[in-house]
Amino acid sequence: MLNIKKYAAIDIGSNAVRLLISNIIEMKGEPVQFKKSSLVRVPIRLGEDVFMKGKISKENRARMTDTMEAFKLLMKSHKVVKYKACATSAMREAENGKELVELISKQTGVNIDIIDGEEEATIIAATDLNAFIKPEKTYLYVDVGGGSTEFSVIHKGNKVDSKSFKIGTVRLLKDIVKNKTWQELQDWIESKTKDFSNLEVIGSGGNINKIFKLSGKAQSKPLTYFYLSSYFKMLQSYSYEERIYKLELNQDRADVIIPACRIYLSAMKWSGAKNIYVPKIGLSDGIIKSMYNNKVSSQSKIN
Repeated sequence: MLNIKKYAAIDIGSNAVRLLISNIIEMKGEPVQFKKSSLVRVPIRLGEDVFMKGKISKENRARMTDTMEAFKLLMKSHKVVKYKACATSAMREAENGKELVELISKQTGVNIDIIDGEEEATIIAATDLNAFIKPEKTYLYVDVGGGSTEFSVIHKGNKVDSKSFKIGTVRLLKDIVKNKTWQELQDWIESKTKDFSNLEVIGSGGNINKIFKLSGKAQSKPLTYFYLSSYFKMLQSYSYEERIYKLELNQDRADVIIPACRIYLSAMKWSGAKNIYVPKIGLSDGIIKSMYNNKVSSQSKIN
């Protein structure tokens, strides 16, 4: 007997807000399938407010409220039975983050959880990484966001360590990441990966997904360190306007893609990885899987 239901995940990041609606397909005697039904991305750059001024602006508070109302209507139209909304780095650092969560709940009925970096890394690690990795190998999983980057060391299919660092694309654009933070990241990566040979990186996030798509490589093939470093240099040779017009990047992608490249390349260099694999997974996928497996709290239904 076939059973299909829809779950939704809302990812409120520092660079954008996303709604992922997935079909959960259950067939007796068969593994459950998760298939994307809809993905909506709205470029609200909360991090630009928070990392520079400490709080979310009036304009972006209004945009957030409108977006959550729109997401609620989309979920209702799709007949979503359960959803979870998670806010990450920008919202957890904003002076008025909790106030905005309460306002959105009151005006739209959408409930938002502000999660810490460790929970974010745990949810991301709940994705179907096993479908992309070889159990005998070791990987450094790198999820780059606008406000923070989550790192996990995966050995023989199991997460052995993880940590969140306040190094993100929006922070780097605003030049507010201290050298001390970079050094802490380098020390952590080197200490956690030194005992493993032939380690490879798994990268997630919108920027590495875009780079991988433009490379034309098959999903199972990695990008090499040489390819990514060459692409990084090419991006730097173009102006912001040229990256939009000539490379056909969206305006909210054309600036953050350069610091994103820097983070991935740094992770590869310090871990000694020669390749980076790019499966299409991230926080939204992790939220869906975690809800299905009852690994997260505060799951909500559409009113």
